[in-house]
Amino acid sequence: MKEWMKFALLAAVFLVFYFSPIDAPIVIQSIAAGLTLLHEYARLHVLTCLVPAFFIAGTIAVYVKKEAVLQLLGPKTKKYIAYPIASVSGGILAVCSCTILPLFTGIYKRGAGIGPAVAFLFAGPAINITAILLTGSVLGWDFAMVRLVAAVVISVIAGLFMALLFRDHDRNNANGTFAAGMGGDVPYSNATILTFFLLQLGVLVVFSLSLDPLTKAVLIGSMIAGLLGILFFKFQKAHNLEWLRETWDLTKKILPYLFVGVFIAGMIEVVLPSEFVTGLVGQNSFISNAIASTFGAFMYFATLTEVPIIQQLMTLGMGRGPALTLLLTGNALSLPSMIVLFKVMGKKQASAYILTIMMLSTFAGWLFGEVL
Repeated sequence: MKEWMKFALLAAVFLVFYFSPIDAPIVIQSIAAGLTLLHEYARLHVLTCLVPAFFIAGTIAVYVKKEAVLQLLGPKTKKYIAYPIASVSGGILAVCSCTILPLFTGIYKRGAGIGPAVAFLFAGPAINITAILLTGSVLGWDFAMVRLVAAVVISVIAGLFMALLFRDHDRNNANGTFAAGMGGDVPYSNATILTFFLLQLGVLVVFSLSLDPLTKAVLIGSMIAGLLGILFFKFQKAHNLEWLRETWDLTKKILPYLFVGVFIAGMIEVVLPSEFVTGLVGQNSFISNAIASTFGAFMYFATLTEVPIIQQLMTLGMGRGPALTLLLTGNALSLPSMIVLFKVMGKKQASAYILTIMMLSTFAGWLFGEVL
């Protein structure tokens, strides 16, 4: 385990004992909460969300041609093409801040510019159709529309800022320094690769839909049958093995860090209960929005659960501005996702991304509270 991960674990334990130095039951409760959240995460998200996402990321790394990624999301692609595509392409995915990570890693390693990749990373969990509809029905359609617009705008601004800040990364990408996988060498038609990609994407989307179990099983079974047909009758064995190796490599690099982060997030939820936070975010001051942004950055919200949680916090007195800030930051960041981002992007890029998202979300929430 990396030294900084050990430090994060020790810091979490310190927080537990600092806020509860003699109350042993709270310590036990925090550990139990961490294990409970980890259990729920593994049961509800690993098989239905993360596993398909890892296979899709492996497909991007091995089968998707580098030229296709560079044409749409590359560092030399026109900004008016790359950023709109990156900022809205997550709209059909009902994914959380953790499930988007394998997909982000796939395009990031395949040669996408850091700006479009970051725009996809932020907007993916924030603007999926299901989340927007739920936000509108529960919190109001003005809230939902502002959430949608703010997420797209923040994703583009954050991407442009990261591209400006890390120009060397994009120059290396353009020269092929960071390219990975075999995508440029596979002898398959674009139609075959696109079908293979869309079938996997379909599995991920259908798993997230509220359908009759039999209907869902038939749809997923049909798509898996199509995937197996392509694997056995269209793709070569060597490429299939490389696809499995790439998928497993991404899984090893990401999943353990997610599990550690989810466990710590569960502990923090007991140490810093919601009632404590609402006492600090009842007004629409810039400080209140900054507190909401910080809280959202460290908490883990499973897909669509952020809406009822924020509804409850608003019932307890949370202001509309901080509520939007929490919604934006909570969707894009979490302690588990931040741990993985440090692993995938490196300290400088991950730190810059996290701070940029927190500041932009804080400003968006404050502006929303002032205007509406």
